[in-house]
Amino acid sequence: MESKQAKPLTAEEQALAHQQSVMWQRECFQNAQKHLAEKGVMPKSLIEKESRFIAPLCALWKFKGQDGKSYWVITGRLPTDHALASVAENAREALRYFSLQWQLKADQIIHSGGARDKTQVDFANLLINRAHGLYEMYEKEELWLNEPK
Repeated sequence: MESKQAKPLTAEEQALAHQQSVMWQRECFQNAQKHLAEKGVMPKSLIEKESRFIAPLCALWKFKGQDGKSYWVITGRLPTDHALASVAENAREALRYFSLQWQLKADQIIHSGGARDKTQVDFANLLINRAHGLYEMYEKEELWLNEPK
């Protein structure tokens, strides 16, 4: 069998990939802002240099709220969630924080009697699945080479 090497992307394919990435980031950004607003936090500004994108899986945003507090918000192919920025000093630690919190939330659902409700069981399983995925990303050193220590 002949081995096939990946061909470099054409300029057109690169432009399309870039456009899709920009659209994905914009959608995640809008979801993050909407989530905070629904939780009663009005975003004032984005702390872009501390935000991270692991496209197309998740984005971690750091926002300054109008209340003077800073928040981590996670969006993407997972439940959107937020926490005070004080729980993690950087995006990598925020990823680990959400992973652990989701495992705890899933455990609470399962042990609080919510396990009788199929919707709750499905949500608990989703949280567990995504928590494991987040932790795997947290452990991948190559994703965090440029992350401040």
